[in-house]
Amino acid sequence: MKETNPAYDGHAATTVGVAASASELFAFLDDHRNLSSHMASPRSPMMGGGQMELILDEGKGRVLGSHVVMRGSAFGLRLFVDEIVATRTPPITKSWKTVAERLIVIGAYTLGFTITGNGTESKLTVWIDYNLPRRGRFWGLIGGKAYAHWCVRQIADAPLERFGST
Repeated sequence: MKETNPAYDGHAATTVGVAASASELFAFLDDHRNLSSHMASPRSPMMGGGQMELILDEGKGRVLGSHVVMRGSAFGLRLFVDEIVATRTPPITKSWKTVAERLIVIGAYTLGFTITGNGTESKLTVWIDYNLPRRGRFWGLIGGKAYAHWCVRQIADAPLERFGST
């Protein structure tokens, strides 16, 4: 599991067993549309009735430096995040980090995953290192940790729904 990064205020991670090869799992997770569905649904209580729209550049979030933009609202507040793909080593690891953001309970972050495979089964660890928001740190202290854990859990659950668990 990834260690806590002292350059950030907080860290959350989760590890799951997935019934897919490392290559299959990486291909699924490499498509950001599969990772952001939890933020696109207004039914999610963590989004407070809002939702986020995913905007991919020509690299579609699948090349180093590719931009992944999300904009929308939560709890009636306008949100925005622009991320770039920071690392990408198929079928082992990928991470992306914010280059601009206007968020509520977390601020700048680096988010990623690592995969170890054993034939048709893989172990997936999803992690986030995050700062509290620049403005409204109070909301970060109240909800940042819970949101970070929810976020990594949602991303880890997506391939479980697709492939099943081990």
